[in-house]
Amino acid sequence: MTSADRPATRLATRLSFLVAGFGIACWAPLVPFAKARLAVHDAILGLLLLSLGIGSVAAMLATGILSARYGSKPIIIAGGLGLALVLPLLAIAGSPVTLALALLAFGAALGSIDVAMNIHAVEVERAAGRPLMSGFHALFSIGGFAGSAVMTALLTLDLGPLASTLVCSALMLITMWLASPRLLRAAQAQEGPLFVLPHGIVLLLALLAAVTFLVEGAILDWGALLVIGEGLVSEAQGGIGYIVFSIAMTAGRLGGDAVVARVGDRTTLVWGSLLAIAGFVVLLLAPRAAVAVAGFLLIGLGASNLVPVLFRRAASQTAMPTGLAVAAITTAGYAGVLLGPAGIGIVAQAGGLPLAFWMLAALMSLVTLSARTVTAKP
Repeated sequence: MTSADRPATRLATRLSFLVAGFGIACWAPLVPFAKARLAVHDAILGLLLLSLGIGSVAAMLATGILSARYGSKPIIIAGGLGLALVLPLLAIAGSPVTLALALLAFGAALGSIDVAMNIHAVEVERAAGRPLMSGFHALFSIGGFAGSAVMTALLTLDLGPLASTLVCSALMLITMWLASPRLLRAAQAQEGPLFVLPHGIVLLLALLAAVTFLVEGAILDWGALLVIGEGLVSEAQGGIGYIVFSIAMTAGRLGGDAVVARVGDRTTLVWGSLLAIAGFVVLLLAPRAAVAVAGFLLIGLGASNLVPVLFRRAASQTAMPTGLAVAAITTAGYAGVLLGPAGIGIVAQAGGLPLAFWMLAALMSLVTLSARTVTAKP
């Protein structure tokens, strides 16, 4: 048994995904406190939040280069520690400039660990000789649930933003302390060029990742507004769609490795994307709330294993070094999350939110149509 195929190494990989999901989710409940503390309006807050995205994307590009030379372990450790150490600064930043800088650093830590842990996961899965990627990504989702729940609970207990972040940071530090010695010493370290422009099949993988992440971001940012605007639910119940979508996404990923091992990557892409498209159709034609919720459920289940398969295909392609390919795909995915919802807003302004969601269903069909190309042997 190689070090990459040891249970301890798989555990360390899962813990890395857990920390990444937990860390970013801890920030969401702090946003209202930051806005009130700085007394800024929505436009300024939006610009401040953009700092997190800028830091993430910049770090993702650098992580692909550094991982190609030094391996993923030191970057995973640095990213996890960065999330834990910067989080309390988000609770005390006293001016827009200091919050912007803290968010930039927080985003850089998130982007670094995100790319590096996926590179590490590719190596661990390759050594195991069986699908593991969906399970790893499920831990990110579980971390997200845990982070938002723990932070919200601490704030509800009037512990205060700073004390709450210190507790969450301590939990992340303990988890990284457990994971660090079990990570591969030099996963994916390689000789060769430190930078290669994305090309060949990697460009297609990056495009499909952007589409899939865009769908996730759209459900988060616009799903509630869609069902409220169609008169299916009240404002107080608008968030139920995303809750069901998230649960379905997590459940799909927890069972995804077994499904992919049985049916293969190509079938997973085809039927997963078709199920998501069917979910959009059900959602957009829903006559009542229960049917709309079923649409969110189908979208979550269908989309749950698409991204893990795309990362797996990045490991099998030969057009680029694996680490750089994973970085390109991750960056494209984040671009879909960051820029896509704004594009949906433009389309919704021009033709209505339902039209924008029909366009999402059409974009998802690209995954269906590209499945054969993506999964062809190099």
